[in-house]
Amino acid sequence: MRRVVDKTAVFESIPVKKAVCMQIIPAIASQMIALIYNLADTYFVGMLNEPNQTAAVTVVYSSFVMLTAISNLFGVGGASALSRALGKKQDEDARNIAAVSFWGGLGCAVLFSLLFLVFARPVLVLCGATPDVYEIAYGYALWVVVIGGPGTILNTLLANLVRAEGSAATASVGVSLGGILNIVLDPFFVLPQFLGMGAVGAGIATALSNLAATVFFLIYIAARRGSSSVNISPARLRYAGRYIRNILAVGFPSAIQYALTVVAIAAQSKFVSQYSTEAMAGLGIVKKLDQLPLYFSIGVANGLLPLLAYNYSSGDQERRRKAFRFGCLVSFSFAMLCLVVYEIFAPQLSSLFISDPVTIDYSAGFLRRMVTAMPMMSVCYPMIIQFQAMGKSRESLICSILRKGVLDIPLLFLMNGIFGLYGCMWVQPIVDTISLIAAGGFYRRLRRTEGI
Repeated sequence: MRRVVDKTAVFESIPVKKAVCMQIIPAIASQMIALIYNLADTYFVGMLNEPNQTAAVTVVYSSFVMLTAISNLFGVGGASALSRALGKKQDEDARNIAAVSFWGGLGCAVLFSLLFLVFARPVLVLCGATPDVYEIAYGYALWVVVIGGPGTILNTLLANLVRAEGSAATASVGVSLGGILNIVLDPFFVLPQFLGMGAVGAGIATALSNLAATVFFLIYIAARRGSSSVNISPARLRYAGRYIRNILAVGFPSAIQYALTVVAIAAQSKFVSQYSTEAMAGLGIVKKLDQLPLYFSIGVANGLLPLLAYNYSSGDQERRRKAFRFGCLVSFSFAMLCLVVYEIFAPQLSSLFISDPVTIDYSAGFLRRMVTAMPMMSVCYPMIIQFQAMGKSRESLICSILRKGVLDIPLLFLMNGIFGLYGCMWVQPIVDTISLIAAGGFYRRLRRTEGI
């Protein structure tokens, strides 16, 4: 009983700054490990010095991101609904929501994997698989998307649900377990000194690590079946009609944002590819460097979600506002630190990835422009997550598609036409600024109309 009370205290009585730290530090830590393990496959496969192997991993990346989109559809939507139910002391509703989210995510995971298996060839070719790369890419995708897809989706989904009831540290342990295991297994499966399976081996390592993380969460939930709000009994699916619409409405903005990110990255790469190979390589380096503040902000937002949702539904708007402001301050401060460091040391940071001076010059120029988006992005993510925490699906959806999908592709045409190559790098700062302004306007309207 003590553990249940302690988790409630995180939402209700522990000082706001301490409560926020208890939620966001584990979430940030798991995001940092996720960042490392997302790069692990590329790093170890790159050690083979076989371009076709590295290209295969790159080709499958877009499909892998879609797994995250599906996970967020039920994970973020379910976490928001679960925390709001707990804030209203509706424990039975919270358990039903967890079950519907879990089985909905599993069903969609299996469906996506089967559809990918059927349409693998056209999808991989569309994503850039040449005849030399296709077989390797298919072997990698078979493990990462088809066999390992459900594990990848459920790992993130269950982490969101466990975090939603106040167990942020446990959620971090589960996600980190998968990430660390992937880093350990990658060299064993990939490198010729061991099994030497190349990109296919990297896929096996990823599938096994995500499966292990999912098993960890399932054991944790089973062990705490009597006291936890995260219940995945299939018997509770009879209540699906009562909760599914709310879960999907809140989770859809996060899912669509990830899906549109794939399109936006592909569009930007297409524009840059018109110039030179060195420019493309420079953009690839920047995409790696800007993941650090991005993942940090996502960690802050994920950690804030349960606090904001619980206190919104319980009626403690002052505590919610204080938690949100402090979370934004942490996210913004780290983004400003990255901004300063990246502006000053752009060439040196770029040279960590490559020694070619032309590529370094492109990368440094791109980085110094794109990094200006970080302060806006660092507040934009928590703002969108706050709308989701309050169940405001329309506001979160509009802000999400403003960031990715509606403005960035038309702006790429405009900025490329007026300013050329470097104009493309100003697109993200512009759309993040517009999205943040829109989010601020929505929030002011909600405060005025709902008194929050």
